Amino acid sequence: MKGFIFAVMGLIISAGGFAQTELIGNVTDNTGQPIPGANIIIAGSTSGTTSDFDGNYAFLTDLTGNQILRVSYLGFTTMDKEVELTGVPLEVNFQLQEGGQQLDEVVLTASSTFRSQKQAPLSISSVKMKEITKLSANSQADILRSVPGITAEGGGGETATNVFVRGLPSGGQYVFNPLQYDGMPLMSTFGLNSSAHDVYARPDIGFKGVEFVRGGSAILYGAGSVAGIINYTSKTGDTDAGNIVNLEVADQGRLKTDFYSGGQLGGEDSNTFYAFTGFVRHDRGPIDTGLPTKGVQFRGNIKKKFEKGSFTLHGQFINDKAQFYLPLPLSGGSRERIDGNDGKPVEQLLPGDLANTSFNTPGGTYNSPIADGVSTTGGYVMADLNYRFTDDLRFKSKVRYANYKHNFALYVAGNGDNGNPITLDNYVESIAPGNQGYVARYQSGNPNEQINGADLVIDNLHVDRLRPMTDYSGEASLTKTINTDNGGSHNITLGSFVARTEAEDVNYQYRVLTEFNNDPRLVNLSYTDAGGNNVVYSTGGLYNRIGQTANNFLSQNRLAFYLTDEMIFDRWRFDVGFRWEHTEGENNRGGITSGTVYDNPELTAELSNVQTADGSFLRSTVSASGWAVSLAGLYELTDATNLYANFSKGYFFPQIRGFAPVAGISENVYDPENIIQFEAGAKFGTSKFSGSVAGYYVALKDRIKILQAIVGGQLIDQTRSEQDTRTVGIEATADYRLVDNLSLRGTATYQAHEITKNIDFDLVNGTSAEANVGNELARQPNFLGSLGLYFDNSEFDANFGVNYTGKKFTDDTNNIELDAITIARLGAGYTFGDLENNQSVRLGFSVFNLFDSSGITEGNPRAGVAGQSESEFFVGRPILPRRFFVTATFNF
Repeated sequence: MKGFIFAVMGLIISAGGFAQTELIGNVTDNTGQPIPGANIIIAGSTSGTTSDFDGNYAFLTDLTGNQILRVSYLGFTTMDKEVELTGVPLEVNFQLQEGGQQLDEVVLTASSTFRSQKQAPLSISSVKMKEITKLSANSQADILRSVPGITAEGGGGETATNVFVRGLPSGGQYVFNPLQYDGMPLMSTFGLNSSAHDVYARPDIGFKGVEFVRGGSAILYGAGSVAGIINYTSKTGDTDAGNIVNLEVADQGRLKTDFYSGGQLGGEDSNTFYAFTGFVRHDRGPIDTGLPTKGVQFRGNIKKKFEKGSFTLHGQFINDKAQFYLPLPLSGGSRERIDGNDGKPVEQLLPGDLANTSFNTPGGTYNSPIADGVSTTGGYVMADLNYRFTDDLRFKSKVRYANYKHNFALYVAGNGDNGNPITLDNYVESIAPGNQGYVARYQSGNPNEQINGADLVIDNLHVDRLRPMTDYSGEASLTKTINTDNGGSHNITLGSFVARTEAEDVNYQYRVLTEFNNDPRLVNLSYTDAGGNNVVYSTGGLYNRIGQTANNFLSQNRLAFYLTDEMIFDRWRFDVGFRWEHTEGENNRGGITSGTVYDNPELTAELSNVQTADGSFLRSTVSASGWAVSLAGLYELTDATNLYANFSKGYFFPQIRGFAPVAGISENVYDPENIIQFEAGAKFGTSKFSGSVAGYYVALKDRIKILQAIVGGQLIDQTRSEQDTRTVGIEATADYRLVDNLSLRGTATYQAHEITKNIDFDLVNGTSAEANVGNELARQPNFLGSLGLYFDNSEFDANFGVNYTGKKFTDDTNNIELDAITIARLGAGYTFGDLENNQSVRLGFSVFNLFDSSGITEGNPRAGVAGQSESEFFVGRPILPRRFFVTATFNF
């Protein structure tokens, strides 16, 4: 093995000694306007660059002789020019014609070379930031909803989007598909806590766009992923300074300002560039809770270009607070919203009156961060080095450090002893049978105002999840290009990825009694029990100060090596890759006890039922190794049609928090989950039409699934399942140019999925049983689709699109089926000013959920076994309501 590695390294580090040729030029459209961000590449090689804000480009190459210089850009026809490279500088200018097809766009993710989507033997979707800005998209769900094979649930608000990929079993979030910024994941190891990747960063206008690479080939490079990678690529400054300010206003008090500034540092001859971007926002919607969503994010980079490469330093700072909406009780059967005491349909049950709630615990005073919702402060720094020893030997390296203080405040509506709306009279009778009367007043408002006994109340659970995280990660790779005698080439890459992630998983819980209304008031209740004793039931709305329920500290190390070869032979392209990875992790689970204050007997009595950490820990370690192989091929059948296929065997390391430490056992059995994927399809591209069609097969074995549920009034891990699943599907994309500037775009996915093995382990009672074999996967629809019309002639633009998510089951028992969801979106804008010199203003509007659909994205995953049937009430999370946005975008 060592001899093989040294032989490969020897092959990689050998370099040719060719004379270098400098290529410079300009890329414009048919009106002479510069095109920034165009892709310039020597066909069949890795030599290339992108144009700056002036449309200018410049790069050095070691290649010699006759070569093809190729330029492509989304929406324009790709252009080739033959050049002879002799070491003498060449100026080659391009004027592109509109009408190009989307598959010409160059792919940056899950590859070691520059190549277009059409030339990549795997499924790729991309969205430009210009389009995202027009959508007023503020969550990953809005951005990913039109990607084929992706179910994106955005009913929770702007963060913690649930993403499901190609029939894979998941609780949502980003289990199988990491979210990356500039090629490095926001969090290298998933499952140390229950926070989604997107809580650590928000989209802003400082990106070129986002790519989603699907399928097993994505596992090879960097952090790897068995299902796919979502990668945002940042803008970097160029020779022409550019500035963008985007103002956004929406109903229910939304004010948001995005900005971007990029350019050159120093004089005209400087090779140092900067980019600075971010946003400031304040919002009381889209559902009014009485608590604001507010915050800032700043990101930036400084890029130094030198003769043989570049060095870029990236950074981010975030201080953001976003309200999060959970499922709530709906009418059973119809699943419509229930009217509150004020006669209006109830859309959420998060009480603003809970802000700054605090109470004593044996560990000190607890202050609830509920007003902050999903709160994240911190940031990251990342260094990105690209160095070219020669044109056929390149070195890449990324090093990243991230540190965040992150709290996730959950208000789990309708999960108390009376988890559904109930009259106050009936509520008191349920908690104190035979009582002799009660007094109930609102915490806020008129203190003498008593609540009508016929008014509805509900008790709820609040869960504060403290999720600080620190992440250290790095990647380094060498790519050697070897040209063959028959005109082909190999691009051999040897690389490594390393990471250490540390996270806390600390929970506090308490129970609250409120009225049943939007932004409900807290209820203070006392009663006289059947024995004549006065009982104070709730104070400040709180009737059970549960206290601390989890005190966990987890860490995980990762070390991976990969070796790949991307080959080009005439009409054939092949990708072959192998990856090996080893991981080690530690789980420290702290003990919890009821309150004792030894030097204060009175306080001990007061806190006897309030939990806190007792200082003890159960500790265990896990370790495992996994390997992956990926084989892919593409054949250029005609100039317009490419055929491709790929196969992969991959692995996924289970979430460490699912392996509870056991006293006396220092190391848990911890095996990787295995996944087999196959895909075959065709890609089409002409000046009028571009699209793709593919069939896929996905089989996952040895899946570990943790089901959380509220049992005994607390959120706990209820069951741990071992699953095998299988999915067969077909997906298609199409982009047809009806006339100049007007396109019809659509996607469609059909998938049949089933559970082929499932053993449930009841973590509460210690029993196990086989269940749900043959059922469909939870929260995975069979059909997904989108269709839209898009017009853009540089001055006026308009779009109308519809996203469709088919029926799906709430859980693996398949007892409750959710109806299909249709979300329509409408937008338009007008741009005026000096377009040729990139000095313009666009005024626009967009409407999310145009027809105000009230579809249900999910049931109540925290109900566990109790939520597997539907009766008078159904707990579910509706999609977000209709919302209007107005924007003004300034370019100067």
